[in-house]
Amino acid sequence: MTAGGRSLFDAAHGARARREMAPGAVHVPDWLSHDEQVALIHACREWAKPPAPMRATRLPNGGVMSAQTVCLGWHWVPYRYTKIAEDTDGAEVDPMPDVLVEVGRRAVAAVDGDDAAAAYVPDCALVNFYDAAARMGMHQDKEEPLNAPVVSLSLGDDCTFRFGNAEHRNRPYTDLRLRSGDLFVFGGPSRWAFHGVPRIHPGTADLALGLTGRLNITIRQTGLPT
Repeated sequence: MTAGGRSLFDAAHGARARREMAPGAVHVPDWLSHDEQVALIHACREWAKPPAPMRATRLPNGGVMSAQTVCLGWHWVPYRYTKIAEDTDGAEVDPMPDVLVEVGRRAVAAVDGDDAAAAYVPDCALVNFYDAAARMGMHQDKEEPLNAPVVSLSLGDDCTFRFGNAEHRNRPYTDLRLRSGDLFVFGGPSRWAFHGVPRIHPGTADLALGLTGRLNITIRQTGLPT
């Protein structure tokens, strides 16, 4: 439940309708087909390999994130972007895959229309893997100087996704259950909203996907010079 008494755990209540969570923040359930999900899962496994492989990111305070991340287009290290995976093997980060550029634009079109999609030129993706114990604390995606929408795709196990406000990481926020194939886009007034993943629901993925755990692909247009 949120501070305002709202609960949006769709799995518990059976409602899976498209919903605007806040101005500029839209959840589209079951947006990816089964075949698209399988293809993206296979691609993520390839992207996670060296050079510049998937890793658990070490924070400046010495803590290590429980989710593991591989970066494409730009490499994220707290709290900046670089073209070199300087916290792993020092290799140049892989380029932004064309398939994610296409998916990102299609997602923006689905939420904001064709004109917005035409202006959307994503150049970075962060692929996060969550096992059953992984979490993501409330944070803002604020290293990008451009406030273009963030496109988030869910694959595998369900998660509890917590979406808050742009002022601080505390209440009010709303908890939403994201399932494999779901799309979440946040931009406009919600671009800087705090958000996180307080819980993974293990064993909820379709076995036919061939994935244990959760993959989250976030697609961004950074506005950084090439």
